[in-house]
Formats: sequence, C-alpha cells, structure tokens
Amino acid sequence: MKSNEQLQKDVMDSIKWEPQLHAAEIGVTVHDGIVTLTGTVDNYSKKLAAESATKDVAGVRAVVEKIDVKYHNLGIKTDDEIAAEVLKSLRNHWDVPDEKIQVEVDDSWVTLNGDVTWNYQKEAAKRAIENIPGVKGVLNHINIKALRKSELEKRVIENALRRHWSINADDVHVTVDGNKVILTGKVTSMYQKEEAGRIAWKTPGVLFVENNLVVDYKYEYVL
Repeated sequence: MKSNEQLQKDVMDSIKWEPQLHAAEIGVTVHDGIVTLTGTVDNYSKKLAAESATKDVAGVRAVVEKIDVKYHNLGIKTDDEIAAEVLKSLRNHWDVPDEKIQVEVDDSWVTLNGDVTWNYQKEAAKRAIENIPGVKGVLNHINIKALRKSELEKRVIENALRRHWSINADDVHVTVDGNKVILTGKVTSMYQKEEAGRIAWKTPGVLFVENNLVVDYKYEYVL
C-alpha cells in the first residue's frame, strides 16, 4: 500500500534531486494521487522543473501547479524588454518559423499566437523563451495547420507506440477521426501519458490529439 504520505515524500525527494531547485521553495500536498505544488520561485524555469520532477514520480495521477514566479529587483524587466528578447530568441532557433508567430506580453506573461505546420515547431517556440529572465509564464496558443490533409493511418501510430520502451502499447487504444487522434486506455505514470501524446503529435498530418489516457498506478492510496 502506498500512502499519500509516501507519495508526498517521493515527490519531495524528486524535487530535491533537481540541482536548480531548493526544497524549501516548493510545498507539496497529496490526495489520492493528485499532487498540488505551491510556493514561490525566482524564475520560470524552476517552476517548470518542479512540475517535470513531479510528473516523473511513479503514482502521480495529476499535478495541480500553483507556484508563483517572483523575480528579484535586478531580474524585473518591462514588457517591452521581454518582448524584444522573446522575438530575438525565436529568430535564433532554426526549428521555429518566427515569421508565423505573434507575441504578446502582459505583466511579464508571454502569449504566443499564429499558425505552424508541425507540433514540434509549436513546442520549440515555447522552449525558446522559457529561460528568458523576467518571464513569469508562457501561454502557447499557436495553432497546428498541417500541410497534409490525407486520412491518418492508425497502424503507423500504433507501431510508433510499440517502439517506445516505456509504453505498453497493448494498454493504449488509438482511434483516428480524419486528422484527429484519440488515445484511450491506461498507463502507469504521467510520463507515459505525455510520451504517448508526443508520439501521436509526431505523426504527419495530425491536427488534433485528444489524450484521454488514464494514469492507473498499481498501488492503492490510503489516508
């Protein structure tokens, strides 16, 4: 039996393992596999690192992230300064079609809009600005408009899932509706759920991925 207290300890240990994080910065509460993160950090990358470290822990079913980003006085920048650095960073990344992306900055929060051809371009745009000092958060509203409009092949996606070392493809069910992929079934970790979603997004022609996989950990949760 894995208790809420044990899962809380596992998550806290995982956060401690991250070099850039201090355990005292992050509060962790757990209820039936749902982990809530609270606290204040001094840059956005720490916030992402805490969330990632939590998702890597076996038994975590969902993450509620309530971490605030508060920069020291020297790290505070105006929205205009942040916007200029965001645009420069997007231009410097070869996998980002920066001419197709619009940037808005409001109170140090960056919103990305526009249309790209591939999901990896959307993800690359977000990664390109996550470590810019002064950024408190990123809202990625970029749309995917694939060039290929042909019917997706279910078999191609299923084979890609089978090739991944961490995923039991027999427990993942793939449904294709035009250019939309729907994933259902069960996995044993948040990591596996997100990896299955990323694999689906890599399929040529995909416009939408509906990831309905349920994280079903083998331990029971007790109070």
